[in-house]
Amino acid sequence: MNDKNVKVGVGVMVLKDGKVLLGKRKGSHGEGEYAFPGGHMEFGESFEDCAKRETFEETGIKIKNVRFILLSNIKIWEGKHYIHIGLLADWESGEPEVKEINKAENWDWYELDKLPSPLFLPVIQEIEAYKEGKNFIDS
Repeated sequence: MNDKNVKVGVGVMVLKDGKVLLGKRKGSHGEGEYAFPGGHMEFGESFEDCAKRETFEETGIKIKNVRFILLSNIKIWEGKHYIHIGLLADWESGEPEVKEINKAENWDWYELDKLPSPLFLPVIQEIEAYKEGKNFIDS
């Protein structure tokens, strides 16, 4: 379906002891790919509030020290156009668990040099931004 509206998606690269939190997506574009917690920004919401809300809703964990890492203009998915805001955060508390069974199969911590495959495009972009400092992508 092509509704011709640009949507704003937020992805949160959560760090804990040098590892990142990833879950296998289901029920949406990128199904079967590993992604960070995140989702659509709600009207009137701040970036930080969106990051904290989406991470908690999906995984049950709390995050802190939310900061910007990437702005990406993604148009590769047929009928979809996303402005992706990549954020970086530190784990605060809780153990990750699947809270939205229709959106993720699992959540687990992975070392940056031992990531699962395949990765969701915004994850690839955020990791590149984290490692190389490239914070703007127009794909």
